[in-house]
Amino acid sequence: MATYLELKAQAQKLLEQAEEMRKQEHAEAIAQVRAMIKEHGLTASDLGFAAGGAMRRRSGGKGSVPPKYRNVDGSTWSGRGRKPGWIQAAIDAGRSMDEFLI
Repeated sequence: MATYLELKAQAQKLLEQAEEMRKQEHAEAIAQVRAMIKEHGLTASDLGFAAGGAMRRRSGGKGSVPPKYRNVDGSTWSGRGRKPGWIQAAIDAGRSMDEFLI
């Protein structure tokens, strides 16, 4: 029967072999992809990559939301996120948010 140290050495050797195999397969995959890109004449934009190497965004970014509520002094709030102080003070004073709807 093998000792703990022998098994530990075998495990370390297997981990090293696995890492070497991973590196080899990684290099082979890169070579295959490069060959296919060359064969088909593909560009980075064909693959969905931006010129800088980053992936393009598919969805629209965060845009500004039109205001939904307005105070008498012209302050506005879209209704998203934390309530601004002026609307929270009005609610605390017993007023309704509907009074500020645009």
